[in-house]
Amino acid sequence: MKQHAQQREQADPVERTRPVPLFVAALTLGVVLIGVAYILLSESFGPPGMGDRRTVADLRGAIPKPGQRVDGKQVFTANCVACHQATGLGLPGAFPPLDGSEWVQGDERILANILLHGVTGPITVNGANFAGAMPAFDRLSDAELAAVASYVRASWSNKSPPLTAEMFETERKNGSRTAPFAGGDELKSLAARTP
Repeated sequence: MKQHAQQREQADPVERTRPVPLFVAALTLGVVLIGVAYILLSESFGPPGMGDRRTVADLRGAIPKPGQRVDGKQVFTANCVACHQATGLGLPGAFPPLDGSEWVQGDERILANILLHGVTGPITVNGANFAGAMPAFDRLSDAELAAVASYVRASWSNKSPPLTAEMFETERKNGSRTAPFAGGDELKSLAARTP
């Protein structure tokens, strides 16, 4: 009896060229040409319903003119609400509350300097400890800073009198600080100094 040799290996793979089908190539080329034609033939700004065409200036709103009243709630919503929340209660462990805060209702100069220069480091608010960073808002006008400070001092359970733009102007001129305050202790030392 004769045994057949057992084939143990697979056949070698064969490379075949499989070009893209003509239909697929033509369809792709057609879509590309339609896209190019759309871009070239469409208006540069297009109809307003086709997307948001607002600029940064539009989103920021009109810059208040001297003597014009600034809406403190609007300034708060645009700059502060993300951290301190619309309720003024902040986020426990992350961002301190403004509602009932001794820093908000206390010395007006301290609040003005917090807004102008920011705070970085440990601070105690309403008996709770926070260690974060608040940016400086010195880019805002004195009128905007006074409006937002006055809004915060009179909102929620806070019942403190408003601040004036002149006070922010004075603090801005008198201050030579270029860095944020290093926590609550440095803010307290500011209160001890006479203006």
